[in-house]
Amino acid sequence: MEPYEKIEQSILKKYRKQIWYRFIGAMKDYRLVQAGDRIAVCISGGKDSMLLAKCLQLLQRHSEVPYELEFLAMDPGYSAENRKLILSNAEKLNIPLNLFETRIFEIVAKSGGTPCYLCARMRRGYLYAYAKKLGCNKIALGHHFDDMIETALMSMLYAAEIRTMMPKLHSTHFPGMEIIRPLYLVREADILAWKRYNNLQFLRCACLLTEKLETDSRVSKRAQTKKLIAALRRENPQIDVNIFRSMHNVNLDTVIGYRQNGVKHSFLDRYDESGKKT
Repeated sequence: MEPYEKIEQSILKKYRKQIWYRFIGAMKDYRLVQAGDRIAVCISGGKDSMLLAKCLQLLQRHSEVPYELEFLAMDPGYSAENRKLILSNAEKLNIPLNLFETRIFEIVAKSGGTPCYLCARMRRGYLYAYAKKLGCNKIALGHHFDDMIETALMSMLYAAEIRTMMPKLHSTHFPGMEIIRPLYLVREADILAWKRYNNLQFLRCACLLTEKLETDSRVSKRAQTKKLIAALRRENPQIDVNIFRSMHNVNLDTVIGYRQNGVKHSFLDRYDESGKKT
């Protein structure tokens, strides 16, 4: 048995409930793939996107819904070591990687603006444009369950709005392109367990500034939110599930205000029509 086959078996057998079933669940629940789709799987080199690539590759072999895959990785100016690690892991996992180069790190370093924000925007632009060039109509990203609940909580705590990371959405700047998140129901702890079980080492962060921000909880809002959820989970093991489910169970009868399609709405707009319900 080839090394990549053992890794595939770990997804289908040892982590069947934790990873495979939840991946399949998200694909079905949110209707992420339709027949004839050509999906660009965006691979950063980290554990999440590499697992995503394997799951979509495995499903493609057995799915009754035919779809095509393009595995894309962008080199924004990686060091030789980081580039080598991405290519090595792709070969180990039997992922036919399409690696293309850009000068994003160099451009961002000279910009003088907010580096992470600018880098993220430029990465998305290049990836979406390249995916469209290849004839793809969907882009698959490796965001998982924890990303969703952290984003939802961060929006309330730091942005004063209730906003979540959607399992799929239409691209604003690339008409006809749709973003999907097939690992939406998979927990980060299970992805880490899968990584350790297979003794895999993935790229964590290729930017020294971003790496500092991610590992310093005094600076990173996401790190602070992750710690908060972990502390709350010790008191209530269901806390993360409750946050997740609350985003699927919004009671509009008790919401003071909301926005839809850029238009603001208030409970006062229909208050008199609702009668004297209490």
